[in-house]
Amino acid sequence: MSDTLKKVQELVTELLGVDAGEVAPEARFREDLGADSLDLVELIMAFEDKFGGEISDEQAQEITTVGEAVTYIDTNMR
Repeated sequence: MSDTLKKVQELVTELLGVDAGEVAPEARFREDLGADSLDLVELIMAFEDKFGGEISDEQAQEITTVGEAVTYIDTNMR
């Protein structure tokens, strides 16, 4: 498991209150993890704080799964 994936899983588990086992790379934030719009905004802000950098609103809308978040962070925020 990548370090980024582990950190993303920890953030998602903490912010959404879901079981860590549910936070797989293919898990969709809305459909699988029950995130609403406010949750998604908080997650994006948490990713920005944890990994340093900024995620535009347009880019944030394209991040729909845990795996997409990890890929974005590894590509653009490291």
